Amino acid sequence: MANKHFTREEAQSYLNWLSEKFGAIKSFQDEIVELNEKIQKLQSGISLNGGGSMVEQISNYSNERDDISKLVEEEVQSIHKEGILVKSVEYPLVDFPSIREDREVYLCWQAGEKEIRYWHEVNVGFNARLAL
Repeated sequence: MANKHFTREEAQSYLNWLSEKFGAIKSFQDEIVELNEKIQKLQSGISLNGGGSMVEQISNYSNERDDISKLVEEEVQSIHKEGILVKSVEYPLVDFPSIREDREVYLCWQAGEKEIRYWHEVNVGFNARLAL
């Protein structure tokens, strides 16, 4: 059982904050994709001409990518610290532990939804969510 339980109103109050968090995460992920593309391009160049300074540039890009990955993890951890369960970062989806009819359930929210409108049992996922 979760340490914290949310009412619908409490969960609702986090939606703008979550949208900002997931916006930052998306920006970081876009940077990671761009760095991976640069690394791949340089790696294919090494096989053609032997490397040299390209190896150093790959190392720099890899370090930058690792630093940005840590920022993504920090953003996710900041959400978890609030008691909110991140179910997907790629398609922003979270669950808020809640109590419904004397049992623990999850209030469910996906980016783009204007309000908390769905819930599901803790042993099922997004596809089994029900309207509140």
